[in-house]
Amino acid sequence: MATAPVSTVIGRKSPWLPPAKFDFYAMDCHRVTGADKLARTLAEEVLRAGTAVDGTERSPMRNAEARITLGVTAARAGDPEQALARGERALEAERRSVPSPRMLGRELAVELRRRYGAEPAVREHLARLPALDATAEQGPQRTPGSTPR
Repeated sequence: MATAPVSTVIGRKSPWLPPAKFDFYAMDCHRVTGADKLARTLAEEVLRAGTAVDGTERSPMRNAEARITLGVTAARAGDPEQALARGERALEAERRSVPSPRMLGRELAVELRRRYGAEPAVREHLARLPALDATAEQGPQRTPGSTPR
């Protein structure tokens, strides 16, 4: 049974914005405003829409941001292990654009530091972030033989 995009369920069907993009942008808005339940629901929808049946990611950047959103909401809900797992998975994504994941990664880092800064796993994760920033400064990651977009 197919499910309707969340954008139609919440009554915001837009003639100008595809449902997948609406869900993506709404996810960000709800995360930033602290509406974690809606942000989590939309992040799950973004991941569902951005992943093919065989597990191939159709929208790796959107999926990475959805995972960071799930990490932020998990941190706020008191689950640092899930927050770290989601953040690590998001950072593994092949990036075509660097600023957005870095910005969101910092948002997750703030939540983790503020709530769980004394935990060793959190400190280890936070210690790796500057190295990731340095790698990101080198530009988008490409696989050998790929062409820039």
